Amino acid sequence: MTSRDVDLFVIGGGSGGVRAARTAAAAGARVALAENRRMGGTCVIRGCVPKKLMVFASEFREQAALARGYGWNAEAGAFEWQTFRAKLDAELDRLEGVYRNLLTSSGVTIHDMRARVSDPGTVELEDGTRITARHVLIATGGHPVRPDVPNAALGMVSDDIFRMEALPKSMLVVGGGYIACEFACILNGMGVEVTQFYRGPQILRGFDDEARDVVASRMREQGIDLQVNTNVVDLRPAGVGRVEGRISKPNDSVGSASANGLVVATTTSGAEQRFDSLLFATGRAPNSRDIGLEKAGVAVNQRGAIEVDAYSQTAVPSIYAIGDVTDRINLTPVAIREGQAFTETVFKDNPTAPDHDLVASTVFTQPELGTVGLTEEAARGQEEIEVYSTSFNPMRTAFGDRPNQVLMKLVVSRASRKVLGCHIVSDGAGELIQMVGIAVKAGLTKEDFDRTVAVHPTMSEELVTMQTPTRAT
Repeated sequence: MTSRDVDLFVIGGGSGGVRAARTAAAAGARVALAENRRMGGTCVIRGCVPKKLMVFASEFREQAALARGYGWNAEAGAFEWQTFRAKLDAELDRLEGVYRNLLTSSGVTIHDMRARVSDPGTVELEDGTRITARHVLIATGGHPVRPDVPNAALGMVSDDIFRMEALPKSMLVVGGGYIACEFACILNGMGVEVTQFYRGPQILRGFDDEARDVVASRMREQGIDLQVNTNVVDLRPAGVGRVEGRISKPNDSVGSASANGLVVATTTSGAEQRFDSLLFATGRAPNSRDIGLEKAGVAVNQRGAIEVDAYSQTAVPSIYAIGDVTDRINLTPVAIREGQAFTETVFKDNPTAPDHDLVASTVFTQPELGTVGLTEEAARGQEEIEVYSTSFNPMRTAFGDRPNQVLMKLVVSRASRKVLGCHIVSDGAGELIQMVGIAVKAGLTKEDFDRTVAVHPTMSEELVTMQTPTRAT
């Protein structure tokens, strides 16, 4: 075999790429990795980690209100974005350092620059250096996209939220997916007047209908102006008129309007509303452009996702891809599992296909939505089912007079009695669904749940005490 500079070259320093690089190096491979942005990728730098820290920060105002019901003379006061932002930046710096140390201590060579595939066995760095590799792993992730509306540059995307210099007084969030709903709740909790537009009839499309209805209701109760069947068709800086759907002044006015945070949005109904700032959370796309895939013979689909087989291998035998760039299940733990499976397959002679079945996840709205398995709607389309569902106000909010509807729901096969899906809307649903995910993944039946003695008094005891189906089909 022709000698190569490295056994593995990883393009992308996110969670999946870093895991693959480290485990391959531990298996004895010579590994190099290139990242042209901050080490840690979307999750650590521009996604789940800073977002979750923002979730924590946004919850204290409601906690102070609840505490007063229990006799505490508590006031949340005003939220200081600059204080939080400084701590957030420091924490992200620390985490980036952790990721770098993990790589270097594993013997991985890091290239802090853009890399492209030159041919099936060669990677070219942006400084012109060419590195040959037995295997190339693409782990470049994805990026948020703006919709095709006039003056879309006036709006932020999710990457920009963490870099805001100040909190706006009002914010329009456009979108109805989990990112849009999470940031609507976060910003509302921080004291921003939040309006959310979604073009469909209900937010969180693809999630369980009953669960998404509860989340939408709670968001409105908390003061979010959630408007469904509504979309933006035009944007302009405040004080600038419209001419055939576009601003009537040169583009130099766009930058100043964005800096001043004054944007006018025209909706599908023709109504105009004014906001200090705007966030587009209308989708993400794979980072597959301009990295040499076509030249190397790697196929991508219409969305730009790299096409791979069950073992994350592309049509080019030496090139693999994992994570969001493949657009399978775009979750950090999935990318990590895919990276581990890649190492098992390529460097440990143990062909391992990552398991994408029954992956639990959580939408970090307030309250959270935790889910695993089939929705009621999907299960009903496959077989006869029973649905066990209960909704109630939790004990914790009893003294606070705070609306906080909880939903606990099991979807059960009438034939096998297996629990096909579980959906929880409550504070801490993410922690609960992780545990329930083990049971659902193991194929436990409703009777297995019934045999489990409840922990009282808890919200989660409802999952093992529901005896009578709410409905059956």
